[in-house]
Amino acid sequence: MALTTEALEQIRGQLVSEATAVEHVSALRQAFPGLSITRCDVGDIDTETPVLETARFNLYLLDAADHCAHVTSDLSRATGLILAEKPKGAAK
Repeated sequence: MALTTEALEQIRGQLVSEATAVEHVSALRQAFPGLSITRCDVGDIDTETPVLETARFNLYLLDAADHCAHVTSDLSRATGLILAEKPKGAAK
């Protein structure tokens, strides 16, 4: 399943709601059943550039199609999403 810019906007809309991180992961899994969804703290993935950023989350694309999984910015290569939660009170 290739992601589109429209899908990223759908994800942005989901992530600006007041839901908990667990609720966001659940909603994303329902909306994008072909993608793996992983949640972590923003400090766990601070050397990569997010494809989408909100006040509470950074979103990264995961490419695990080849031998080694890695973060990508290529929507067509994304096999998963990584939702990195920012500390409470963190600025965008």
